[in-house]
Amino acid sequence: MDPELRLHYAPDNASLIVRLAMLELGIDHRTILVDRAAKAQSSPTYRMLNPHGLIPALETPDGVIFETGAILLWLADNTGCGAPAIGTPERAQFLAWLFFVSNTLHTDLRTTFYPMQYVGDAPDMQTALQLTQRSRIRNHLAILEELAATTPVWLDGSHPSVLCYYIACLLRWMVLYPQDDDRSWFALSDTPHLAALLAALETREAVKAAQQAEGLGPTPFTAPTYCSPPEGSAT
Repeated sequence: MDPELRLHYAPDNASLIVRLAMLELGIDHRTILVDRAAKAQSSPTYRMLNPHGLIPALETPDGVIFETGAILLWLADNTGCGAPAIGTPERAQFLAWLFFVSNTLHTDLRTTFYPMQYVGDAPDMQTALQLTQRSRIRNHLAILEELAATTPVWLDGSHPSVLCYYIACLLRWMVLYPQDDDRSWFALSDTPHLAALLAALETREAVKAAQQAEGLGPTPFTAPTYCSPPEGSAT
């Protein structure tokens, strides 16, 4: 694949999912920091890449791709790795769960992290929204735990698909964010099969490379700590 693929990223943002997938798939690429401290994601230059001002964006020979799920699917289909191939029996279920994680779980998590973007500045409305979303997320995790217990081939941490890394990063952020908030509503021990998946991923060379690149700490999924990146900021 084109070694000049360019991933526009910020440390410990959704771009981490894409970085991990590209490392796992052995895809040559460059990374370009989007300086969130300077609000570079809202600049006219960056919005030419992603008109929504969100991270990541991936420059490819086919043009710029944004939306994490779309990028992951493009990477997998263009390498023939990281997802069941078109025409195989596993493909349909993989797609269903990839889009569930992208469109439902990730979206609900964003709403929990940034309630002010949805209900304004009223603290009581923000709290009510977060409580609703956390209940939804717990239900999502229970369903994913049931799925992981059936050990589909595309949730095997020893041969991870792009979806494995998507789930791992979302679980990481549930532990860490929002900062200075009560996160007792979530415990990784409640989902032992997902926890086993995360532990397996931490042995992968892709994760070790991402740890160094973004300062993720020694156990980025099973016992995450706030990142200490060599450049840029997570917020």
